[in-house]
Amino acid sequence: MIYGYARVSTQGQAKVGNSLDSQIKMLQDAGATEIYSDSFTGTKMDRPKFNKLLCELKEGDTLIVTKLDRIARSFIEGSNLINKLINQRITVNILNIGVMDNTPSSKLIRNIFFSFSEFERDLIIERTQEGKAVAKTKAGFKEGRPKEYTGEQIRHALELLEKHTYHEVVEMTRISKSTLIRAKKKQKTGEIRECVE
Repeated sequence: MIYGYARVSTQGQAKVGNSLDSQIKMLQDAGATEIYSDSFTGTKMDRPKFNKLLCELKEGDTLIVTKLDRIARSFIEGSNLINKLINQRITVNILNIGVMDNTPSSKLIRNIFFSFSEFERDLIIERTQEGKAVAKTKAGFKEGRPKEYTGEQIRHALELLEKHTYHEVVEMTRISKSTLIRAKKKQKTGEIRECVE
């Protein structure tokens, strides 16, 4: 059996050659008859469909992926996985590298690609942390998601709650009931004054 595996970090990832549709087409063109796919970041080991696929693979099967980093992002994890599959007599075909086997040249290529992949991921993490550090020095920086509603909108919704039900206020303001309940609790404790004055 020829299996294919595709993975994107998020459902919305759409880089050329990395979208799920693009990967699946490449896998089909390469002969994959059954394809599994996940939308999980490569830094996480919990990839349900990939784990299921690993249980399906048997001696004589072929696993095709478009790029090495689709199945692993760390050197150790990737190297161990490929070696394990090869030792189980499962052919591993990485479309942008070639068929993986136990020859010294194949091992060298795998190690180089995984090392660069891990290096690239570490650079991204480093740049993200540097960007965050710079952002923290700027006035008005707030960590986390920006607030969906202004203090004025929340204040107005709380005023409406004095004469209307939660359901009615949700209909009028489009602010969720859970947000209104939280705002009401903050109002009682005095926390909301700061953002609505």
